[in-house]
Amino acid sequence: MWTVLYVAPNQTMANRIKDFMEAEGILIRLRPIGLREGSYTNYEILVTEAEIEEAQEVLNQALQVRLYRE
Repeated sequence: MWTVLYVAPNQTMANRIKDFMEAEGILIRLRPIGLREGSYTNYEILVTEAEIEEAQEVLNQALQVRLYRE
């Protein structure tokens, strides 16, 4: 079963998080929220229930790195 890990504000951010998570070995799915796909659509980042805890830790690391770079 897939569960929502995070809601990204746009496709670009969703793809960056997806790439980071997959590099750490976590399987990811992206699902657009709303009627249109594209740059300004929010995206759900989904992971399997079995990997949710590990994925949360990896996501926290990714977001901290991003905050310090901006």
